[in-house]
Amino acid sequence: MIDLVGAAGRVGILYGGASSEREISLASGCAVGEAMNRLSIENTLIDVADNPLNKLELFKPKTAFIALHGPGGEDGTIQGLLEYLQIPYTGSGVLASALAMDKFRCKLMWRGLGLPTAEFMRLDDKSEWQDVREIIGGEIVVKPCREGSSLGMSIVENSQDLELAWRHAKEFDNEVIAERRLTGEEYTVAILDGEALPAVRIETDSEFYDFTAKYHSSQTSYHCPSGLSIGRERELLDLCMEAFKSLGCEGWGRVDVMADAHGAFHLLEVNTVPGMTAHSLFPKSAKAAGISFDMLVMRIIGASF
Repeated sequence: MIDLVGAAGRVGILYGGASSEREISLASGCAVGEAMNRLSIENTLIDVADNPLNKLELFKPKTAFIALHGPGGEDGTIQGLLEYLQIPYTGSGVLASALAMDKFRCKLMWRGLGLPTAEFMRLDDKSEWQDVREIIGGEIVVKPCREGSSLGMSIVENSQDLELAWRHAKEFDNEVIAERRLTGEEYTVAILDGEALPAVRIETDSEFYDFTAKYHSSQTSYHCPSGLSIGRERELLDLCMEAFKSLGCEGWGRVDVMADAHGAFHLLEVNTVPGMTAHSLFPKSAKAAGISFDMLVMRIIGASF
């Protein structure tokens, strides 16, 4: 058995960054650092908001624990730098991270593989808004292709509001996607070192599970066990594992899923660096599987070797 503390050596916890999810990343990194202190793992918190190359060369970590959310930390950028510096790191590699971060290309791959995902299309300044409305049908979710935590997302019911929603999403990313809104239950499945953990069912009083509902609302409820039958839970876990593997993801991650009005599951996205805060879903799922927060941190590190 590998001595993980010895193998990991001095761990650089990469957190903060310059994305819109900076505050969440800071909280995740601090929580991970506290766990490592309890585990007697030597660690250094490294805020990579600027000059990440210089900071990595200065601190010289033997292993990197990536606790960065959103562009720059979850899209293959920091992973590429760590590959260049030959520093082992947690989570998925460059290509898988980039694919998972790009909702449009991720869904293109899933559609090509025959995996269920809601009808979608990319929007730009040449989009015919009435045509978009007719092709997708129903209520439409408009969101940036490469952003997290539901930032820049809108729900529209008519073609007149589509352009406004597109312009709003473009404030966060140059590429914007529209997809059919699903009205069933929302679930998330944590994946840890090749194992799908118990699903979490999400309930919110908000119009959708937005940034406020995720991180600030006391009205959002999380159910784990999910309330699904054994057979339905197995179906959901298997689908999420297939979606995770299809992108080449590794180590740990979280797959988000919505059910439609008939209960059929549809893939939303993969988060390759899930949150590790008090509100985060990955630790909730791990706890239901009998994995403490400290042991979760240890297992995430272990999955990188």
